[in-house]
Amino acid sequence: MATIFSKIVNGEIPCYKVAEDGQFLAFLDIFPIAAGHVLVIPKVETDYLFDLEDQDLSGLMLFSKRVAIALKKAVPCKKVGIAVLGLEVPHAHIHLIPLNSESDINFLKPKLKLTTDEFDEISSRIAGEFV
Repeated sequence: MATIFSKIVNGEIPCYKVAEDGQFLAFLDIFPIAAGHVLVIPKVETDYLFDLEDQDLSGLMLFSKRVAIALKKAVPCKKVGIAVLGLEVPHAHIHLIPLNSESDINFLKPKLKLTTDEFDEISSRIAGEFV
């Protein structure tokens, strides 16, 4: 059975896409802990990040770096944090989170509730900075 992320890759479920290439996809987390919280995934479904082939893992990290650079330009922050949890969806993924303090990356805090317009605006700004 395909994961929710595979359904997003296949176009079965919409997303707020910020970047894409042949192997990877980056989109806004719909339950963000900060405005601009992005998920970066390989398009090939693999449950555990460290089960990826070395070239795919390095490719995912390099793609994530490009997304993080765009994110930092589009969403005012001191740095972009990275987190790998991997327990909530059985599809390898990386969280990129705009940070102004260490508490900004606390996954236990309440999730933000953004409007469709806010998601559209943030995803457009990030996508516009992606090179």
